Amino acid sequence: MERWMRASVVTIEPNGHFCSDCAVRGSAVCASLDTAELREFEHLGRRVHFAAGETVFSEEDIATSFYNVLEGVMRLYKLLPDGRRQIVGFALPGDFLGMNISGRHNFSADAIGAVTVCQFAKTPFGRFIEDRPHLLRRINELAIRELSQARDHMVLLGRRSADEKVATFLLGWRERLFALKGASDTVPLPMSRQDIADYLGLTIETVSRTFTKLERHGAIEIIQGGIGLRDPARVRALAAA
Repeated sequence: MERWMRASVVTIEPNGHFCSDCAVRGSAVCASLDTAELREFEHLGRRVHFAAGETVFSEEDIATSFYNVLEGVMRLYKLLPDGRRQIVGFALPGDFLGMNISGRHNFSADAIGAVTVCQFAKTPFGRFIEDRPHLLRRINELAIRELSQARDHMVLLGRRSADEKVATFLLGWRERLFALKGASDTVPLPMSRQDIADYLGLTIETVSRTFTKLERHGAIEIIQGGIGLRDPARVRALAAA
């Protein structure tokens, strides 16, 4: 487990007085709150900063907090009994993490690069949402979105070729970034090739070969920190195969 986790000191800002400058408020869990509720809500949370590689929370730890991602990208993963890692998802700004039925985290989360989250203690957050059905509906919407992503991931891990998996991943990641930053044929990939391999159930060598193959066929261009979609239609056709 030490291979994948590296806990360290994080930077924590004081509670309150930051909702007004939150860049993801429109897509986050707090999007359903009115102005008065937002003033009360902002005193429940605190901004916490994590450097690259730092653990935000660990699998099987008791869930004492919820997390709204404000900046950066997080990898979400489970460790198999033999030490192998299965990445179950990547969290982007606006994603809400930590809610579960068991009371324990069912996966681990760490920062790919610098990450900022809004952290809410579980008990006061629970009291706040008790008489606010609109906030409960918003949380339910986010949970349904997470379930849909999990189902798509299950299909992706199933009977699909390496080419199809990589193409589907690139298009899905591009679509998620589009919701945050708008349309672009340049797709940043902050995660490593190993991360992509652990998400797709492939080896890192297979992922690298597939990227090279797609570039050779003119579908993508490998650039620093990501890829450029040179022929999106070709990539979509491959993903739909």
